[in-house]
Amino acid sequence: MANFFSRLVQGLAKTRDNIVEGIDSIFNGYSEIDDDFYEDLEETLIMGDIGINTTSAIIEDLRKKVKEQHLKEPSKCKEFLIESMKEQMNAGDTAYEFEKRQSVVLVIGVNGVGKTTTVGKLAGKLKDDGRKVMLAAADTFRAAAGEQLTEWAHRAGVDIIGGAEGADPGAVIFDAVNAAKARNVDVLLCDTAGRLHNKKNLMEELRKINHIINREFPDAYRETLVVLDGATGQNALQQAREFSEVADVTGIVLTKLDGTAKGGIAVAIQSELKIPVKYIGVGESIDDLEKFDADEFIRALFDKGGAKPEEDAV
Repeated sequence: MANFFSRLVQGLAKTRDNIVEGIDSIFNGYSEIDDDFYEDLEETLIMGDIGINTTSAIIEDLRKKVKEQHLKEPSKCKEFLIESMKEQMNAGDTAYEFEKRQSVVLVIGVNGVGKTTTVGKLAGKLKDDGRKVMLAAADTFRAAAGEQLTEWAHRAGVDIIGGAEGADPGAVIFDAVNAAKARNVDVLLCDTAGRLHNKKNLMEELRKINHIINREFPDAYRETLVVLDGATGQNALQQAREFSEVADVTGIVLTKLDGTAKGGIAVAIQSELKIPVKYIGVGESIDDLEKFDADEFIRALFDKGGAKPEEDAV
C-alpha cells in the first residue's frame, strides 16, 4: 500500500499542477476571506474537473465552516477545504460487501477504458485475498477480448469460461454462472461488451444477462462496476451517467489516473452521481489497482514531496 501511495502521488502530479497550485496561490494571494476569494476558488476547482455541482457543494460547505469558526484569514480555512473534498468522496462501510459474499460482479464500460484489464487485475487481488475467483468472457463483440481475458486469467491463476467471438453473451453468462455454482466459486467476474453508442442494444443485453443471473443464481450478491478512463475528465462523468441509466451501477473503477491532469474527476463522480469510486488504477501491472481511499487520494493530491507521513506508513 505504501508503494501504491507513492505511485499515486507520482501519478497525480499533473492533476496537482492543475488544481493544487491554483488553490495554493489563492490561499496565499488573499489577505481576507471575501466574495472574490470564494469566486477564484470556485473557478479553480471547476477548471480542475471537479465539476460545477460538486464545486458548489464544496464552496457552500466551506462558507458554512468559515462562518461557524469566525475565520478571517484564508490560510486558516485550507484544511476545511480539504476535509470538504474528502466528505464528497466517502464511499461508506458497505462498499466492498461483494468481496466477502458469494457474488456475481458485472464489469461494464466503453471499449478502450481498460475494462478487460480491470477484470484481470481485480481477479488477481481477490485471489490474493484467498477468494476463489472465476472469470466470464461475455464480451464476445470485441475481437480478441476473450484472448486478452484468458491471458489475465492465466496470470491471476483463476478459471475462465468463454465463448467464441460473436457468441451470445447471455449463453456465456449462463455457462459461467452454472460452472461457478458447481465449483463453489466465491466471486464470478463478468467482462461485458462495451457499447454505449447504441444504448438500446446495451440495455437489452444487460437486461438479458441480469435475468439469467437472477434465475440461475438468485442467492448471489450482485455488484455492477463501471470502468472509466480518468484521463477523459468530464466525458468519464457523462459515461457514468449514461451507464447508470441502463444498469443498476453500484460502483466505479477509475483507470489511467497516472499522467493525467484530470484526476479531479474522482471527486466529481462520487458527489454528482452518488455512486462511490471503489477502485483506482495508476499503471499497467497487475498490482496497479487499489481500493479507493478518499483520505489517501486527497493526501496524495496535496502532497508535493511524495513522502508518506511516518505515522501512517503501512
